Amino acid sequence: MTRIIAVANQKGGVAKTTTVASLGAALAELGERVLLVDLDPQACLTFSLGLDPESLELSVHDVLLGRVTAGMVVQATDEGVDLLPSTIDLAGSEAMLLTRTGREYALKLALEEIVEEYDWVILDCSPSLGVLTLNALTAADEILIPLQCETLSHRGVGQLLDTVHEVQRLTNRRLRVLGVLPTLFDRRTNHSRAVLADVSQRYGLPVLDPPIAKSVRFAEAPAAGRSILSTAGGSKGARAYREHAQALLAARGARHGDRELVGRKETS
Repeated sequence: MTRIIAVANQKGGVAKTTTVASLGAALAELGERVLLVDLDPQACLTFSLGLDPESLELSVHDVLLGRVTAGMVVQATDEGVDLLPSTIDLAGSEAMLLTRTGREYALKLALEEIVEEYDWVILDCSPSLGVLTLNALTAADEILIPLQCETLSHRGVGQLLDTVHEVQRLTNRRLRVLGVLPTLFDRRTNHSRAVLADVSQRYGLPVLDPPIAKSVRFAEAPAAGRSILSTAGGSKGARAYREHAQALLAARGARHGDRELVGRKETS
């Protein structure tokens, strides 16, 4: 059963794209079929996986506007994941979608054609709470919140959760918060640890372990058009994302087992 995860935080620079690329690559290493979707007009995920956004004729922009199907745009990458790429044209999608009925469902409907081909679909959201992010939250089963361990990053979590609650009420009742993923984490500072403790207490959110340590290796990977799992596979960051991928697989298996148990009880 396909799981769709939106990676979102309206603050930029918190490693959303790094998380999508690294987590996707880690799941692919485990033999999973993975689709990544770039929903940011800056197209950083597209560039990070070795594609030139300026040379692409079709992108997720065309898919959201119904000009082409998602299957016509998806591209394979060297990381073993498929990608629904973005270009700067996506910046115009928001204004165009605003005039359309059911605009929050554009991505969900577009993915229906291909979603069963994958075990995981991971959505890289733009750093805003606009129509594109609402589309991601409406299409997703879960939201993962990367959080840079500093006060300014932490202040936006409440605003994002307000949006999540509105989505749960109006367009996607099944959406749940997977947790907060600490990024750019410096274990040596009391401040980083204090921010995480405050988030957990203030919002009651799970804080996922291990945190993603700050490392120059993450900055080097996009220049090679690969994830950190390819460019620095033995680094702490790569190992941490592999642990999170394994945790996702374990959690999916546990939920699947629970559903089978419920089904057996209902038929007995």
